[in-house]
Amino acid sequence: MSHLNYNHLYYFWMVCKQGSVSKAADALFLTPQTVTGQIRALEERLKGKLTKRAGRNIEPTELGQLVFKYADKMFGLSYEMLDIVNYSQREHQLFDVGVADALSKSLVSRVLLKALPEDDGIHLRCFESTHELLLEQLSQHKLDMILSDCPVDSTQSPGLFSVKIGESLMSFFCSADFTKKRFPAEIEEHKLLIPSTRTAMGRKLMHWFDSQGITPTILGEFDDAALIKAFGSNHKAMFVAPTFYSSDVLELPNVQEVAKVEALKEEYYVIFAERMIQHPAVKRICEADLSKLFH
Repeated sequence: MSHLNYNHLYYFWMVCKQGSVSKAADALFLTPQTVTGQIRALEERLKGKLTKRAGRNIEPTELGQLVFKYADKMFGLSYEMLDIVNYSQREHQLFDVGVADALSKSLVSRVLLKALPEDDGIHLRCFESTHELLLEQLSQHKLDMILSDCPVDSTQSPGLFSVKIGESLMSFFCSADFTKKRFPAEIEEHKLLIPSTRTAMGRKLMHWFDSQGITPTILGEFDDAALIKAFGSNHKAMFVAPTFYSSDVLELPNVQEVAKVEALKEEYYVIFAERMIQHPAVKRICEADLSKLFH
């Protein structure tokens, strides 16, 4: 077989990634007709059909799956090459970090400070969203790293890795009158503010309530840890926060710590793609001793 037109292959790869010709055309700034024509040319070159209809979307045929598998490796390597070239040539290296909105902003700032060299050679950009949306952006090469409260499932997201950087016990705090001796039963006597059940800690907390036979009265669920603290200090309610920053929480008016719960631990991870292992900021965070941040 003579030379393959890699533009044709790239357009086919984009259609598979986007799920439709129209979405791929928008991403490529081309007309759908142009993209379709290029894929037909590739099909003629490979002597086989590469795509088929699946409702309103397009999916690869058996031949298309084989071609996409190799194309995905090829273009993944090309992105890796460009990243490495950019790291070596830029005076200030861009470092785009996604932050799961469930995390304490105080903790995030202290972790990211470990990534910044003394010569200010890193240009840091932070973006906040849910764990799921950040993973999607990371897999699309739109982020360099994620800070999150749960690891990546490598079977669902091949090529992504997670490293645990620490953990913290969880504490219950209260801005209303309470009796420590009756904990955890007293939880049922207060309105409760908890991390969203979309977060890892929110799900752990609901399982813990079940194990304790507790039926909580939930006043609110929050994706943002800072909002829980703000609401907790302004409402007669009990709320949950990582124990390691209890000193910050206890500065709030009328807030007291009710109890630490040994069975509840929030974990913290950095997540990155394989191509980012050599990024200097990722290496600094993975190699840093962050244990003091969680005590």
